[in-house]
Amino acid sequence: MSEVLLDTLIDLLKLIPFLFLTYLLMEVMEHMTSDRVKLAVRRAGYAGPAVGGLLGAFPQCGFSAAAASLYSGKLITMGTLLAVFLSTSDEMLPIFLSERVNIWLILKVIGLKVLIGIVAGFLVDVLFRSREHMKEPGAIHSMCEQEHCRCEKSIWKSAMLHTVKVLIAIAVVSFALNCLIFWMGEDTLAGFVQNQPVLGPILAGIVGLLPNCAASVVITQLYLEGILSIGAMMSGLLVGAGVGIIILIRMNKNWKDNLRIIGLLYGIGVVSGIMIEFIERLI
Repeated sequence: MSEVLLDTLIDLLKLIPFLFLTYLLMEVMEHMTSDRVKLAVRRAGYAGPAVGGLLGAFPQCGFSAAAASLYSGKLITMGTLLAVFLSTSDEMLPIFLSERVNIWLILKVIGLKVLIGIVAGFLVDVLFRSREHMKEPGAIHSMCEQEHCRCEKSIWKSAMLHTVKVLIAIAVVSFALNCLIFWMGEDTLAGFVQNQPVLGPILAGIVGLLPNCAASVVITQLYLEGILSIGAMMSGLLVGAGVGIIILIRMNKNWKDNLRIIGLLYGIGVVSGIMIEFIERLI
């Protein structure tokens, strides 16, 4: 057990400078572009899923929450909302960068999420005629400050808060994983999920539905530990929309509409993950 604690501590210490620098850069980007990004999504019209899918890939603070607010105010379509939800990466990108994952793998994951988000968004808009949901702009306010990170005016303080929060989540996940691997063995644990091309994405999708950044932390860490396959990881990351689902449920009073969106998000994420899993196995 002492070795497990030591390994967890060493891993965390290695991550601190990379996580902090990554979040600092993200804070700078957000303070410079946040309002323009949200305005671009709102004005996209029929091209909403393409704009939402592309802009959703950038790790903006509470961007999924902003998209949920815009949808609840009937300013964007269901397809645009789902494109944002599916392409949003939450904590995946900072963790990948801090772990110095191969840049081509990072681009591949982000590219797949964007592509799936855009295609699914357009299909949903066509099938559900969700343009009819929209109306003229009203008084919609972003709930990022109240519901997610309570973004600070100081980018240094915000970056530090993000780093500490994610480090705590990583510490819990890493310690639990190290204990599990210590007791079960890495090969046994990885084989349980990796030999299940359907079950893996289904379970990862359920984790991804958790409306918290910890979900993407868990999924990314499981992948980096070799326990989740890339198909299962993609399933969880596609479904993971951060706090966007909470904002949607709170602000959109049509519960049938909310259930439809959550069901579509989960279904698209899991089916995409299963397809990616089989393609990877064939290759």
